[in-house]
Amino acid sequence: MDSVIQIPIWLFLLLVIFAAVMVLDRILLPGMRWYLKRRVNRVIEEINTRLDIEIRPFQLTRKQALIDQLVFDDKVVAAIRDYAQEHNMPSEVVQAKALKYANEIAPTFNAYVYFRFGYWLAKKIARLMYRIRVNYYDDDQLKQIPADASVVFVMNHRSNMDYVLVSFLVAERTALSYAVGEWARIWPLQSLIKSMGAFFVRRNSRNALYRKVLERYVNLATRAGVCQAVFLEGGLTRDGEIREPRLGFLDYMMRDYHPGIDRNVVFVPVGINYDRVVEDKSLVRRLDPEAERRSSWFVIRTTIHFITKTLFMQRKQRWRRFGYASVNFGKPVYAEQFCNAVDKDLSAMQKDERIKCIAGLADELMSSIKHVIPILPVALMSEVVLSQASDCSSELELKTQAVERIKQLNAAGAPIDISEAACERVLTAALDMLQGRGFLELEDNLYRIAPGATDVLRYYANSINHWK
Repeated sequence: MDSVIQIPIWLFLLLVIFAAVMVLDRILLPGMRWYLKRRVNRVIEEINTRLDIEIRPFQLTRKQALIDQLVFDDKVVAAIRDYAQEHNMPSEVVQAKALKYANEIAPTFNAYVYFRFGYWLAKKIARLMYRIRVNYYDDDQLKQIPADASVVFVMNHRSNMDYVLVSFLVAERTALSYAVGEWARIWPLQSLIKSMGAFFVRRNSRNALYRKVLERYVNLATRAGVCQAVFLEGGLTRDGEIREPRLGFLDYMMRDYHPGIDRNVVFVPVGINYDRVVEDKSLVRRLDPEAERRSSWFVIRTTIHFITKTLFMQRKQRWRRFGYASVNFGKPVYAEQFCNAVDKDLSAMQKDERIKCIAGLADELMSSIKHVIPILPVALMSEVVLSQASDCSSELELKTQAVERIKQLNAAGAPIDISEAACERVLTAALDMLQGRGFLELEDNLYRIAPGATDVLRYYANSINHWK
């Protein structure tokens, strides 16, 4: 009984590793999963008691179940068959492609990450960078939206900060699901974004199979009542003006909609504007087809320099933030009322007729968005400065013109929130910001546009161009 068994050291280490893996797999991991799931369920129960729109069961569906639902959807199966015949490929290969697309699109929503980490991070970033303003143009109508409706926030797209800002502002009402471009498909950002309910979209893909899988996901999410946020322009504006609406997502949501049978789809127009858009110079630069393409290293270096400079400015108490970031929520548009008004059943239409009807809905929504885009001091002052582009103007002259413009905008019912008491201070801050960024030059107490700054000033002025 007291004999000694000798084994090689490598075998002993192998047994120790195997035992550790078994303990981890059979004891620790199940306990950890149970603990985390319990925490998540508690968060969901707590959040649902105060949300206007509850988290839908569809959002809590396991990713693999969601992928299976997409791949074996009748319309996706038909698309797989057509794709295989068209490209002379085995059905198994095409089905694998569809599986890959479904895995890429399907989110992995985690309520704990969204409300405990994502909300906190979005709030910190938004308040660090901007003075936040939010207005509800008809809060009573927003509160009267049925709890079981599919709510879709439709908004203009000025900055990648839009995702952060709107998610933070509506977090007390609901959890948003975004369509995110391929720029976010980098580790570890990809996992974080998917856990917050976003789904990735290849915006310029012409692949019929991919578009069908994406269409079915958007359609299923809408029918399940998932609250979504959609940029109708399809991408960031480069010149500051509102772009023509892209109809794809609206068509995906509405092509199988049956008024009076399906749950109502409610579109909430959202207007967003900034005193300073972080990407403004990069966006304006893309308008020049002859501009040299920036390398990835240049982008990384510039980003690090910008963050470092910002942090040092904050420590030196010279940090004024980037001015105002404002979000306005407009009057909701009900899909059922729209269909009844035009006396159309979108699900029964041919494609050309349906797209024409969807275009009418998109135009109505874009008009609503334009009328709630906030008019901020920098945009206003940029417009005034450009009107005097050929002359040098004093601070008093520029402010006088700005005050007159404010009166015109107020008379037209524009969404401007600059009171008479704060007007002097706000306009001074706007001029200081434009001068501090090198867009205006001051000489002999006269302002003039700095060389090369016209395009950036026009970018900001164009955000309120529709009120001319």
